Amino acid sequence: MTKILVDVIVFLLLVISCAAALSDRTANRDRVVLVLYTGGTIGMKLTPDGYRPYPLEDGILESEQFHNKSYDFSETEDHIKNNYIPLLTLPFYKEKRTLYHIQQYRELLDSSNMNMTHWIMIAKDIQKYYNDFDGFVVLHGTDTMAYTASALSFMLENLTKPVIVTGSQVPIYEVMSDGSANFHGALVIAGHHPINEVTLYFNHKLFRGNRVTKRSTEDFDAFESPNHPPLATIGISVHVNHAGNTGIGPFKIHTTLNENVGVLWFYPGITSAIVKSFLQDPIKGVVLKTFGSGNLPEHLVEELKNGCDKGIMIVSTSQCAVGQVTDDYFGKMLKKARVIPGADMTTEAALTKLSYLLGRSDLSDEERKQMLQRNLRGELTVKIHNAIPYQASCNGEEFVSSKQHCNGNRKI
Repeated sequence: MTKILVDVIVFLLLVISCAAALSDRTANRDRVVLVLYTGGTIGMKLTPDGYRPYPLEDGILESEQFHNKSYDFSETEDHIKNNYIPLLTLPFYKEKRTLYHIQQYRELLDSSNMNMTHWIMIAKDIQKYYNDFDGFVVLHGTDTMAYTASALSFMLENLTKPVIVTGSQVPIYEVMSDGSANFHGALVIAGHHPINEVTLYFNHKLFRGNRVTKRSTEDFDAFESPNHPPLATIGISVHVNHAGNTGIGPFKIHTTLNENVGVLWFYPGITSAIVKSFLQDPIKGVVLKTFGSGNLPEHLVEELKNGCDKGIMIVSTSQCAVGQVTDDYFGKMLKKARVIPGADMTTEAALTKLSYLLGRSDLSDEERKQMLQRNLRGELTVKIHNAIPYQASCNGEEFVSSKQHCNGNRKI
């Protein structure tokens, strides 16, 4: 009996030792990132018809900043170096390297032509290559980048790897371009920092993907996150403010989106007839852009109620960038019309969340309404007094305020 016990203990110690060794090798090995190049300004060139997206040239990708030609790939896993050619590598960072492969889509798009079909294609590619890579970077045009980042945040459930959307204001081939810095920074973060959610990286800042909106057509500081601080910033060092959301179930994707959604922007003098004409088939979901904290002209309440009675899901968000729809105004009229409060969601987040929830055939309308008010992926700030748990954040803890951070500020 004693010998059996000793044998069991020796066996367990051996298993623990092997597991620790494997963990060390995994922790110390180089990171491998897949880049999905969809098009956008970052790869554009000037043509007689204006700027058009082109394949990224080898000359750019093989510059010293983006590729170390002397790197020895002998220790790289065979299925990676044999199946993903060319495999490029960044210079050493924190005694590790980021290896990456670029998959260029056959049809490179100006992002103004991006639609839900392309979001689904990106999500499916991330699922297809999920087990082979440690992180993903999506190169994308800036005009609809915030919509794509928001959509992917809902479509990709229980992420355990970073997905970073980035691009540039000026093509990477031009002298005064922000493309190299944005691309390089996204690769470094995707390869070395476990911020495991959909994010948007631009001008040295990493934002939660469903919290951003484009603020400028001219500045390199093109995006802002008015109701949530950056998750990380890059200067001389990388400062991580939030460790990212950790899914509590198996990774999966949602690829059924409802395209019959729209945005209705209120303005002084808008008529009931205009609202009525908007709330017609085939519309199934509407994001209202209301005044201030959720106010609107009283004469529109009846048409909104009629729309809700027809089964249209209507969510209210504020025209103001900072703050949210509150009960003080919301309770007076919109609640009477059964419009759903959208808290401080951006237009991009509210629209893509509606599309995602309306595409979920496993949900009832009542469940969709409840989930619109829940913090599913960190997209809204939930008041503490009526908090609904955010199931995939802060390692499963209740996420009642988007301004809470799980780890505090870390300098890496």
